[in-house]
Amino acid sequence: MRVAIICVVAMALLSMMALAKGGEEKKAEESNVLDFDKLWDYGKPGETRVLFEEHLAKADKAVDLSYYLQLQTQIARTLGLQQMFDSAHVILDEVESQLSDDLPLVKVRCLLERGRTLNSSGKKKESEPLFIESYELATKIGADFYAIDAAHMVAIVAESREDRMKWSLLGIDIAEKTSDKRARGWLGSITNNVGWDYHDAGEYEDALKMFEKALAFREESGKQKSINIAKWCVARAYRSLERYDEALEIQLALESFHKEAGDSDGYVWEELGELYHVKKDDKATAYFAMAYEALSKINWLVESQPERIERLKKLGKVEE
Repeated sequence: MRVAIICVVAMALLSMMALAKGGEEKKAEESNVLDFDKLWDYGKPGETRVLFEEHLAKADKAVDLSYYLQLQTQIARTLGLQQMFDSAHVILDEVESQLSDDLPLVKVRCLLERGRTLNSSGKKKESEPLFIESYELATKIGADFYAIDAAHMVAIVAESREDRMKWSLLGIDIAEKTSDKRARGWLGSITNNVGWDYHDAGEYEDALKMFEKALAFREESGKQKSINIAKWCVARAYRSLERYDEALEIQLALESFHKEAGDSDGYVWEELGELYHVKKDDKATAYFAMAYEALSKINWLVESQPERIERLKKLGKVEE
């Protein structure tokens, strides 16, 4: 009897130790993900890649394969943002070759980055099923942050407005219900996307409401760069609604912010050019010229919207 009790106690202790270890491993995994994810600067993918590669050199693949492979998916993402699509696919092929059933989060992130790489290289239709698969798996394992990310990407590549709205609302629903603070942070981005859907459809009042909601979410986060973008969107809706003075007030405040910070924003200059242009103010020409100088250096914008860049050049009276 005593032996049986000792065995039961020993088994219970071993079980508790295993649970504790599992909890520590889970906590460590979450910490590791944030360890490199927080280094992201989407505006500087080359510099971010250097940081990620430094982390990869220190990582022990044998100790934490999940961490190692997730980090590789993000290195692939930096390459995609630099339009080095073949190199990104090579890394994702390597990650994919090491996938197993006990690495579901790695698969979620691999699918996401494969889809993003395809989309960025002009293969939108090929990317959509990958985003949907990523969404389904992320939802299954309760990875709310990545489920929202995937829904957000489906909404970006979906052809019909109905599908874009459907997936955006799915993402918003998860973000509003989640207990994951990081996942809730998606509300600003997705609400902003819905705002642009309304704006592109000419439904400017509804667009303004969504942009204002997005601004409120951004202000919750306290990230000034995101707040500035949200303010720009509100001002853009004001311009479409012919509320020019209100739009001008916001854009001038954003310009002042950038001046004080020692930088600039070509999109702000573009809007100031448009606002002064509609007001028939001569200041428009200088702003269009500055906007052209800044935005003509953004390769993806030049390739996707050449007429926009040409218009800035013409209205800014920029000579060859």
